[in-house]
Amino acid sequence: MKMNKKYKVILVVVLLVAILLVASLSLRQANIAVLNPQGPIAESERRLIIIGLLLSLVVVIPVFSLLFIFAWKYREDNKGAKYSPELDHNLAAEAVWWLIPGILIVILSFIAWNSSHQLDPFKPLVSQTAPITIQVVALDWKWLFIYPKQNIASLNFVQFPVNTPLNLMITADAPMNSFWIPQLGGQIYAMPGMSTQLHLMATKTGNFRGLSANISGQGFSGMSFTARASSPTDFNSWIVSVKRSSKRLNLDTYNQLSKPSQNSPLTYFSSTEPDLYNSIIMKFMMPMGAQASSSSYNQSTLGATTP
Repeated sequence: MKMNKKYKVILVVVLLVAILLVASLSLRQANIAVLNPQGPIAESERRLIIIGLLLSLVVVIPVFSLLFIFAWKYREDNKGAKYSPELDHNLAAEAVWWLIPGILIVILSFIAWNSSHQLDPFKPLVSQTAPITIQVVALDWKWLFIYPKQNIASLNFVQFPVNTPLNLMITADAPMNSFWIPQLGGQIYAMPGMSTQLHLMATKTGNFRGLSANISGQGFSGMSFTARASSPTDFNSWIVSVKRSSKRLNLDTYNQLSKPSQNSPLTYFSSTEPDLYNSIIMKFMMPMGAQASSSSYNQSTLGATTP
């Protein structure tokens, strides 16, 4: 009878190990963006996810293992199970189930503190290569990318050289949104009247999916874009090709573009209105009364009214 119990315990352990192996193999084969980083920021974030998961398993595995063990041992038809009501005040047991989670919380707090400072989205990346500044505007329901130095813009598509820091300046001309390229880094909110920053870099060439991580209405599901990391030569060639576009992003074009639309096609603009990004932000900063009385301000802020 004792041998049968040992076999049952061994069988349970083997089943748990098999489940963990199948789960780990499935994760390795699945194309999960956050687990397939293509840049230093995303790589650090994946490491944090794995560390947090492993530390959590220190508690999760024993708890669920004991759950099945207790359910089996103290089942109704097991008359040999020892009744021990005094264990509810067992100091040794209570020390274990309070001390171990407490230590894990301290460790996770230390990791979270350090990583929050190391991965501060406002913190520029250290690199020998000069960074590229790209201004990002979240619209209903599309993404506008403005290259101030190159004086071009693109809709639902952003391209940049590999191994080059990206200084992303992000705002919104629509309800609050969230900018996210999972394989390059974490999300950051885009809000009207505010400009936030995000510093990313790709270490491999390729196309990466960008998307909105904040539900923002009817067209939210189609609010995605392509982020392409290419060689510096290909990036310069792309700039030249965009310059050939017949479309220009002036005030009239932008006013039409900012209207809600779904599944907008990729569009290039060979030139942009001067200081367009700041004008988009400032139109939310002016009080309504002052805005109504200032026609010059209305013109500089794209003719829009403050909501």
